[in-house]
Amino acid sequence: MNNYLEFNFKIEPLQPWNEILMAELIDVGFDSFTEEHEGILAYIQKDIFKEEDLQNLHLLQNPDIKISYTFSEMPNINWNEEWEKNFSPINVEDQVSIRAEFHENQNLPHEIIIQPKMSFGTGHHATTYLMIQQMLDMNFKGKTVLDMGCGTSVLAIFAKQQGAGKTVAIDIDEWSVENSIENAARNNVELEISQGTAENLGAENFDIILANINRNILISDIPTYVSILNKGGQLLLSGLCFFDVDDILEVCTAENLNLKKKLQREEWVSLLLEK
Repeated sequence: MNNYLEFNFKIEPLQPWNEILMAELIDVGFDSFTEEHEGILAYIQKDIFKEEDLQNLHLLQNPDIKISYTFSEMPNINWNEEWEKNFSPINVEDQVSIRAEFHENQNLPHEIIIQPKMSFGTGHHATTYLMIQQMLDMNFKGKTVLDMGCGTSVLAIFAKQQGAGKTVAIDIDEWSVENSIENAARNNVELEISQGTAENLGAENFDIILANINRNILISDIPTYVSILNKGGQLLLSGLCFFDVDDILEVCTAENLNLKKKLQREEWVSLLLEK
């Protein structure tokens, strides 16, 4: 198991900058967060941490925000325990419940039961909420679906529950692949799950591509997504803060994608595009 560094960030004012700081930290390799009264706890594997990446964050250069931090090494963190202490069920529009097995059934029309292997930050909740909210109005019946950066595969699972045909889930992290296999079985759906990135995508085309990742990866990978998206197909994106939208749409316009629907929740945004 990799050793982690725990960073304790104090943020003034707290809102909305705690969410935005998490988004920037994800871009430089931080993968887990816990919200505190005065800031956030953020975790990164010790062997991938680079001090210069942290110092170059835009938010740390903003004179209107006061951010300080300390850090310490935390070997062998039990991420399941950390997650259970901080995760609460997600209720999307009183239509979809995303919960763990230890949560009570919310008796909503749709239910997804997951057990992640890492901590869940509020920002992830907001982007998951936006993706599911968009998916409620989409037609998945018989469609081929790709969930890129699948994480827990909650989106792929919901696509299958909505009638999707062949559904592929891909993530760069081994824990995500293992967790996705467990979650697919837990929800009685069949997914094709593998470890990789957009570079591993072949010639297979899809009707719908779901990508809840982050700005930098999306900007890099959107051209690849478009190349395997069927004509008339849909690309659903999130993992974006409101200030990322212009950069993302610039890439999408260059790839001849048309924006069909934009949703925002707190500082987070989801974009539905069509080829």
